[in-house]
Amino acid sequence: MDSFQFGHRVNYWRTRRRMSRQEFAYLMGKSLRWVEELEGGRRQADPQLSVLRLAALRLGITLDRLIADVLDTECVEESEIDAVRRALHRHDVITGASDDSSDEPLPVEQLHRSLTYSRTGFQAGRFAQLGSEIPALLVDATRAAQHHRGDDRLTAYELLSLSLELTEAAAIKWGDTELALIAGHRAVAAAERSENPVIMASAARHLGDAMTNHGQADAAAQFVLASAQRLQGELLRAGPEGFSVLGMLYLKAAMASAAAAEADDLNPAAHARRVPDHLDQADEHADRLGRDDNLLWTSFGPTNVQCYRVAAHVQLSEGADAVAAAADIPAVAFASLPKERRAHLLADRALGELQAGQRETAVETLLAAEELAPEEVQCRPRTKTTVENLRLLGAGAAEGRLRLLADRCGLPR
Repeated sequence: MDSFQFGHRVNYWRTRRRMSRQEFAYLMGKSLRWVEELEGGRRQADPQLSVLRLAALRLGITLDRLIADVLDTECVEESEIDAVRRALHRHDVITGASDDSSDEPLPVEQLHRSLTYSRTGFQAGRFAQLGSEIPALLVDATRAAQHHRGDDRLTAYELLSLSLELTEAAAIKWGDTELALIAGHRAVAAAERSENPVIMASAARHLGDAMTNHGQADAAAQFVLASAQRLQGELLRAGPEGFSVLGMLYLKAAMASAAAAEADDLNPAAHARRVPDHLDQADEHADRLGRDDNLLWTSFGPTNVQCYRVAAHVQLSEGADAVAAAADIPAVAFASLPKERRAHLLADRALGELQAGQRETAVETLLAAEELAPEEVQCRPRTKTTVENLRLLGAGAAEGRLRLLADRCGLPR
């Protein structure tokens, strides 16, 4: 292992632990310059075992993970998910009552910058880092909502709701639907206190998503449709942001109805018939918007509506229709989507190809998704299940590439 490799690994894990170079230097009993030279590959050309062991200890990882030949994509750790859960269960975060009234709240501008940084990371497909970012974001946003007054307080409640939305979205990626449901409920409560109908609708679509993934699809459809009906007038008057979140409510209604159809053994067709209607309603609001955009991190526009058509077909086990719908998305429009959306679409398309019996093509599609956003494929339980099912069914000429992909996903041989 050369000095650059070792320094790169130390930098990666130090950043992952949200530890400054000065803090790491103190824990190592070294100077700041020593850490700078170490991470820059200008020191420890052949690191001593004692240094390796101490660095691993201070970074909270095993020695094997620190000195692995290849720094694989790192998925979120259970301890980081637990930290998010503990933050949601804190007394001050639940009640909004700070234990120390002398604590100065962050200015709403600074809080917005922190939220934007984490949201941008999510849309770039970097889900693991959120495990270390979300707890502080929740505490800071709660404190701001408690201590600010006037318009700043309303803005702080908006940012708290949006932070809880991010928590819900991350929890879905991590496969923790219980955590997502808690965050979704809290997001709706904070949104109501913001008095902003756009934020209310945004939170409602996240709670609908959490309810659907938690097995409450019929209730989710009813909830998001009730939110759309209640807020529609104000959202239409709000302009582009209003069109975006209103359209997203109908997209979530479509997915909830598709999931309800899958879960209903008695009358699935009744739910399935509603899916195209909800998608068409979303299309109307995309036409109002008139472009693909990313207002309030929705990625809403005509292309995202088509992405949801693909996802809905997959949910209804209509694989061939899903593949056809994906093929209708122009390359330029696809390229304009955030990485997370593109990788998510490809993962949906791969599942549609699997359903349609196109297993070799499905492997290639998953590899394309992995190239865009490795964590969407290697870490997300839903996508790993697709990889496992492909492996069980066989992938013909793509078998070798599939085997390597399964290894990168950490699936047992």
